Amino acid sequence: MKIFVTGATGFTGSHLTRKLIEDGHQVVGLDNQEGRFFKELQEKGADLHVGSVADKDLVHRLTEGCQRVYHLAAAFRRINLPRQVYWDVNVEGTRYVLQAAVDHGVERVLYCSTCGVHGNVENPPAAEDAPIAPADWYQETKWEGERVCHEFLEKGSWITIVRPAAIYGPGDPERFVMLYKRASKGSFPMIGKGDTHYHPLYISNLVDAMMGAIETDACLGKPYLIADESSIAIKELVTEIGKSLGKDVKFQHWPYKLVYSVAWLTELVFKPTPWDPPLFPRRVDWFIQNRSFDISAAKNDFGYAPRVGLAEGLKATGDWYKEEGLI
Repeated sequence: MKIFVTGATGFTGSHLTRKLIEDGHQVVGLDNQEGRFFKELQEKGADLHVGSVADKDLVHRLTEGCQRVYHLAAAFRRINLPRQVYWDVNVEGTRYVLQAAVDHGVERVLYCSTCGVHGNVENPPAAEDAPIAPADWYQETKWEGERVCHEFLEKGSWITIVRPAAIYGPGDPERFVMLYKRASKGSFPMIGKGDTHYHPLYISNLVDAMMGAIETDACLGKPYLIADESSIAIKELVTEIGKSLGKDVKFQHWPYKLVYSVAWLTELVFKPTPWDPPLFPRRVDWFIQNRSFDISAAKNDFGYAPRVGLAEGLKATGDWYKEEGLI
């Protein structure tokens, strides 16, 4: 099949693109920057383009002749990124992708949302019907993207939605690397007790889930929370990361309110500058927000079964960070 992947050269998109090509598909990819794996994916046969899903004409042109669309592209969190950019990419860009799919007769579309649409999970583990409570503009616009999907579903489009948990794995130089850097020193500054839960999702488990959902009739119109088998307390996660690096991590606990105040002031100071602050409230809130999800729907509807466990995934990720000189 000919398949259009938006966000094709990012962390998740590059893994998906690689797997689709390995399975014999022809991939057309779009991303707003070349990214780390652009040349590798080109050499494997991907037809890659640099641009934005907010470019309606470009999206329309690249969708022509495709039978599947995986819509992964998104404006992700940056402190000083204007709200309008989030809206243009995550909402209007989704509308352009879905309209192009209609115009070109694409058979099936997968929209990649985020578990963050549920905000802090008050009653873990959360299922897909848990309250929608986005905590920032990124999460808000991803939820609005889901609402755009439902507009097209009502008109007869075939769309399914995945809400990934905390994605990690080789190829990601950003999300987990700070945890690894600190754990590699054998010392970790823990804000609060470290007993709130975080739900990891190894990258190949997510790719399996996306490819399974888009090819399963029962997934039409439904959202699916995708995560590894179980969540884990933050302190335990850092301990496991240390083990994967051969380190016995010691913790220094800091009071949440104190650190939050410093983070708030730091963000305020950096606001007029073009630089992201080294500490900001959302980063501090990470230590106190529960993320724990029920993946039963994905298991029941399309046989999702996370193949890579936490210990294996953490070691593979740590090995990649070492190879890249990131830790």
